[in-house]
Amino acid sequence: MLITELDDIAIRRITSDDDAQTWRAGFVGAYQSVFSGFPYFERFYPSEAEGVYRKLLKTPGNIVLVATRGVSQVVGFAAAYPLVHKEAVATQLTGLVPIQHTYYLAELGILEAYRGRGLGARMVKERVRLIDRDRFSHVVLRVSMNHNPSSEMYRALGFEEMGVHMDVSAMRTDGRVTTDRRMFMSKVLSQVQVD
Repeated sequence: MLITELDDIAIRRITSDDDAQTWRAGFVGAYQSVFSGFPYFERFYPSEAEGVYRKLLKTPGNIVLVATRGVSQVVGFAAAYPLVHKEAVATQLTGLVPIQHTYYLAELGILEAYRGRGLGARMVKERVRLIDRDRFSHVVLRVSMNHNPSSEMYRALGFEEMGVHMDVSAMRTDGRVTTDRRMFMSKVLSQVQVD
């Protein structure tokens, strides 16, 4: 489903099995490309990236977006879902945000050639816009602390550091498994009555 356009790029929400199939290969390639570069340098085999895609689409309440160019090229992707479905993160943030009323911005990636055009910020805004503010009062995310320019973008969009960090281990492009530190950022969306 087409949400909006930015120059020659369409931002689409994946809402059907047909959409999922149409953009599967493009998502897999973009996912591998984005995460193999700075600041992550992570190695994902096609089957692993496809597994991420399938898991995102099966998560209840998901918001999965792809930024597309032409009829088949995926130049960016973004996903979000209720925090209750990301147990490791929910455990880290218990007592800091109302877990049942918080959305998690799970993924955001833009191919290098398409960065600096406002596409990442637009995809963040679209995900946040699609969150039901009658049920969810907060949104959280985690971002690499390795001098990542994304953290400045999130600050400009009203996200604040939470003072909480999480170490994430991953297979790197050089074959080593190492850990990097991710910081949590949050934003208040509404004043939902918390139970």
